[in-house]
Amino acid sequence: MNFSDPKLYLNRELSTVEFNRRVLAQAQDPRVPLLERLRFLCISCSNLDEFFEVRVATIRHQLNVPGAQPWPDGRSPNEVLGAIRDNVLTLVREQYQTWNTDLKPALAGAGVRFLGRDEWNARQRRWLHQYFHDELMPVLSPLGLDPAHPFPRILNKSLNVAVVLKGKDAFGREADMALVRAPRSLPRLVRLPKDVAQTENDFVLLSAILHDFVDDLFPGLKVKGVYPFRVTRNSELWLDELEVENLAHALRNELLDRGFARAIRLEITDSCPKAIAHFLLGHFELTEDDMYRVNGPVNLNRVMAAYDLVDRPDLKYRSFTPRVQASKSASNVFEMVSERDVLLHHPFDSFATVVDLLKHAAADPDVLAIKQTLYRTGRRSALVDELIAAARAGKDVTVVVELRARFDEEANIDLADRLQEAGVQVVYGVVGYKAHAKMLLIVRREGGKLKRYVHLGTGNYHQGTSMVYTDIGLITCDRDIGEDVHKLFQQMSGLSQAMKLKRLLHSPFTLHSEMLAKIKREAKHAAAGRGGKILAKMNALSEPRVIEALYEASQAGVEIQLFVRGLCVLRPGVPGVSENIRVTSVVGRFLEHSRVYYFRNGGDEELYCSSADWMERNLLHRVEVCFPILDSELRQRVFNETLENYLADNTQSWHLGQDGRYAQRPVGEEMPHSAQNALLARICG
Repeated sequence: MNFSDPKLYLNRELSTVEFNRRVLAQAQDPRVPLLERLRFLCISCSNLDEFFEVRVATIRHQLNVPGAQPWPDGRSPNEVLGAIRDNVLTLVREQYQTWNTDLKPALAGAGVRFLGRDEWNARQRRWLHQYFHDELMPVLSPLGLDPAHPFPRILNKSLNVAVVLKGKDAFGREADMALVRAPRSLPRLVRLPKDVAQTENDFVLLSAILHDFVDDLFPGLKVKGVYPFRVTRNSELWLDELEVENLAHALRNELLDRGFARAIRLEITDSCPKAIAHFLLGHFELTEDDMYRVNGPVNLNRVMAAYDLVDRPDLKYRSFTPRVQASKSASNVFEMVSERDVLLHHPFDSFATVVDLLKHAAADPDVLAIKQTLYRTGRRSALVDELIAAARAGKDVTVVVELRARFDEEANIDLADRLQEAGVQVVYGVVGYKAHAKMLLIVRREGGKLKRYVHLGTGNYHQGTSMVYTDIGLITCDRDIGEDVHKLFQQMSGLSQAMKLKRLLHSPFTLHSEMLAKIKREAKHAAAGRGGKILAKMNALSEPRVIEALYEASQAGVEIQLFVRGLCVLRPGVPGVSENIRVTSVVGRFLEHSRVYYFRNGGDEELYCSSADWMERNLLHRVEVCFPILDSELRQRVFNETLENYLADNTQSWHLGQDGRYAQRPVGEEMPHSAQNALLARICG
């Protein structure tokens, strides 16, 4: 069969837009607490920003590449851009409708008000006018556009206001248009004080304040129109790593200009006249297809600030306390791991166990060396503090810092500097391959011999995201796994040939081929009447050869259940090809992030966890690790919690149809079951 037939594939870009629709659906779900719904709305907006900054920017770049290949679904770059626009226009309308007619009124009814200009009373207007004069005017620099004052550089995603003027200025010049840039130092959401507010939580957007009082910036002139706008720019870094001598230095230089790279999208209010819109489009070298008119503030995602400003537990998810792994007989984490492997399922299990492991290692005189990978860790990290403490205590500490972690490049450069200043040996990943693996290796002397302790995970070493992302972590002192991790660090920090590993699968060497082999093995089991079964959980699925192997397995009768959070290129339910494949996406309180791969293997079950999705970049162009869960009880726990549990979800589960659309699974007569809530109840109590 011809598996290259475009009819067998969905478009990855449109699949990403569909994921954002599912996020927006959380904002529309009355079962979700109000402030959480607000948060989901803002997440859908920020996700869309990133989609334009990276994916749309990449497609625009491909337009200039001779012989650019079509997508697997057969669409050319121009066709993809057209389809993106059609779908995004609908999504944006839904976002603003959700805000204007649903969330904003509902929040107001609950005592959290976002007051538009037409809603201010006289006292509030006086206070806001004074606030404008005291807090805003001193930092604003309006710029009249004329030959001596050309159009200024507009920072990516910054709030700007185009002001149409009439009259003559102090020098006798005829005024036409001016621009007002809102500095990032200004708060985008202003809380009204108690003496003028009607509720405890009355807020006004900065854009509304600028709009109403912008006249004061142009004394003697008549303001004929005020039109906020926002431009999104390409945020992808195009850096030839083979041509640079110092990656950190080169990245620093690239980052200086990222905020002013090529424009990709223009957002303006729907009241903006065509003439002003065309003027802006012309300046940013955009077409009308790149312009999105919005019915509300152009910086809608800025209302996210209210989530932290409003102290209303009744409008948020109920708080929980993650479980802390402990042993009754062990006096420290090393003894606990020596008793048996420790499995962590975040956020239900506390990330403090990982921090505690590194803290003990930093202070333990028997620990000789620590090696760790860092992809995203946050600007303030207890783990980094412990690595620095370990180095200062005289231990040999090596950290692989991936400088090219998108949107964290600057933070990671600063992190690398901090570590190096403390005496840590820092390695900037591998040229041409992002170091995305999550590994921690501790070498400890015990009884005159060296023993390795290892932490492997599906998620980043980031305490913040560990509370909102679902991830699996394993702490083990298994000899083979420890040796494998040692070899991987040796490969990344030194120069060596690819080494054969005993337990781990790793990209870009064995992970792709081994996944293909395991899928094909299930097909052979099914053909032989032994039953074939694959359950796989990941963030994204797009790698062509993996999809082909899954199609072949489906044809052989293998039962395939895929949990794919985001984009999925595979088309399920095609007769004779993929009728045995079911694709489900779960979107809920926590961002599904764990990668779990289960193969029935004729009854000799295998289960792996990984940092890698089934995407070409992960399997072939990154350093990734896929690790087995060897302990049978822990393996069953991972299966139950991350696969079986999600199969039963009928409240936050979406099924992918053959047409590429997702439909929420109906509860019907079944008892409602939320996989995430079930884990909260079971693990956190």
